[in-house]
Amino acid sequence: MALAILTTTAACGWGAGASPTDPPADDIGSVAAKQTAAEAAGWRSQVLYLVMTDRFRNGDASNDGAGAPDCHDPNDPHRFHGGDLEGLRENLGYVRDVGATAIWVTPLYRQIARLPNGQCGYHGYWADYADPDTAAIEPKLGTAADLHALVSDMHASSMRLVLDMVVNHSGDTASLPKTHPTWFHDPATCQALGNPTIWCPLDGHPDFAQERPEVASYLSAVAARWMSTYAIDGIRMDTARHVPSSYFQTSFFPAVRAVKPDLFAVAEIFDESSAAPLVPYVDAGFDSAFHFVLRRALVDGIAHGGSVDRVASAVADGVARLGMERALDLVLMMDNHDVPRFASEAGWGVPEDLIRRREMLALDLLFTLPGIPQLYYGDELGLYGGGDPDNRRDLPSWATSGAGRSAAHPGEAVAGSNQIFDRVAKLTRTRTSTPALADGAYRELWRQNGPQNPNVLAFARGSGPDARIVVVSNGTARSGTVRIPIPAAVMADGTTLEDVLGDGGPATIAIGAGTLAIDMPGMSAAIYRRRP
Repeated sequence: MALAILTTTAACGWGAGASPTDPPADDIGSVAAKQTAAEAAGWRSQVLYLVMTDRFRNGDASNDGAGAPDCHDPNDPHRFHGGDLEGLRENLGYVRDVGATAIWVTPLYRQIARLPNGQCGYHGYWADYADPDTAAIEPKLGTAADLHALVSDMHASSMRLVLDMVVNHSGDTASLPKTHPTWFHDPATCQALGNPTIWCPLDGHPDFAQERPEVASYLSAVAARWMSTYAIDGIRMDTARHVPSSYFQTSFFPAVRAVKPDLFAVAEIFDESSAAPLVPYVDAGFDSAFHFVLRRALVDGIAHGGSVDRVASAVADGVARLGMERALDLVLMMDNHDVPRFASEAGWGVPEDLIRRREMLALDLLFTLPGIPQLYYGDELGLYGGGDPDNRRDLPSWATSGAGRSAAHPGEAVAGSNQIFDRVAKLTRTRTSTPALADGAYRELWRQNGPQNPNVLAFARGSGPDARIVVVSNGTARSGTVRIPIPAAVMADGTTLEDVLGDGGPATIAIGAGTLAIDMPGMSAAIYRRRP
């Protein structure tokens, strides 16, 4: 089927474009009839919110000096700043205002002491593993009672908690490498075992030898103890790609799912080239993985002002590698604690108004493409932040105030933080109330297909003949009439649609002659659904 995008005026220069490969003409796409575990447990309807606990809110100053000495200094980006579980608990209302329904917290393990270079494990990834393990919480973050209280309050308001876990490595000075040195790979000989990404130390940290039965049993028992002690809803597995997938399949998941059968598990497979590396880990038992390929596409295609073809191709890659049903379980993000913040990706010299518009377009896609959207605390404000640790700044004191978000904060956040916050709140409401965006199939309707064509991406989502959504994103500054062919299998002629985003597109529009003709302002998006 030939697709055409035309403009109302020649000055805009929008001409005809080529069509992407269409699915069968009588289908919007397909989703397997058998539910995935994540779908059955309602995870596709969730909005994840990543919190680096130490950098969020300080709710109990009395624990700032607890645990390892000389590790609390709010002015040092490599030490603890005072954020804790009580601070998160006291600000659950803010997270709900954002619209998030599930919170992912960085690891809560007790951390090793301060390293000679002055750095401390404020982030949670340098666990002080010991034998026997006690599942101790880092004292600067709180106590077991604090975690129980947080989970209780979250569950009382229908929120879910996802706990970050690490089985790839221990903290550099943890006691376990000293008491059980054979439990770790030798950096001098590890490459003989195979792929060094899996078998050799990451950043020099003591690397667990999960192929040894006693090591696998220890790590799986530690994880199961956290699951049995606290009412955790899900886990995020750090550095999963550096661990043999066989360990998860034969040891980890049998142990943790014996305690919590409906545990939601998402793997960090940090590879931006293709979704192919995700497959062995999803096959090994993970419900989900982070869609880093899409994150890179959002950065290149939106933050850098590139082509939406990158975004469309990233989505297509995920569906092709995993199938639609598992692609719907992937977690989508535009940044996190390991990469620069999206607002800083544009680079120097880009006007703040343009940065804000690009961030909002990326958010629009994050919440409407197939997958589970994840925000990193501060995304809702347009916070700036370069590489680690600059991307881990404290949540600003003004974040929870409407007046604070309406004020300018040069160098800290994009001008117009209140506009971004309001957009996120609208998107989260739309997402959680629209089944087609949670578990509906996906069909690409239009992409740029070359620099001569407008930088527009359009796609349909559907969860039934009466629950179809059409999303249009215009990534160019030019305005014009976008003509999107709508196959009858997607929506019939005469169907009237209404825009739920309110970003400048027509409030209502009808399909005629198999086409949706939309007057789209530059740098805008629209989310159209059938008018009741």
